[in-house]
Amino acid sequence: MNKAKKYSPEVRERAVRLVQERRGEYPSMWSAVESIAPKIGCSANTLHEWVKRAEVDGGTRPGTTTAEIQRIKELERENKELRRANEILRTASAFFAQAELDRKLKS
Repeated sequence: MNKAKKYSPEVRERAVRLVQERRGEYPSMWSAVESIAPKIGCSANTLHEWVKRAEVDGGTRPGTTTAEIQRIKELERENKELRRANEILRTASAFFAQAELDRKLKS
């Protein structure tokens, strides 16, 4: 299986900037992406995704920004932890309530 290449943030920024600067020289954004991607060493689809993400983060394209996505992930993680803690507390509460009932019945 092919392992995905990791590109530094600087390479991504440079590639996106190149596409945005040269966009007017091509009939479409896709043709600009196809022309620049081999020079960067990534696929056209990868570069296209980077450009779209930069546009969303910059506010020129509708969508959820990277910061919002990160915040949502953090909130979901916290929510999961709280649900787990709540379930543990519920189970412990039921256990101790049952133990208290058993103690009263034996007395």
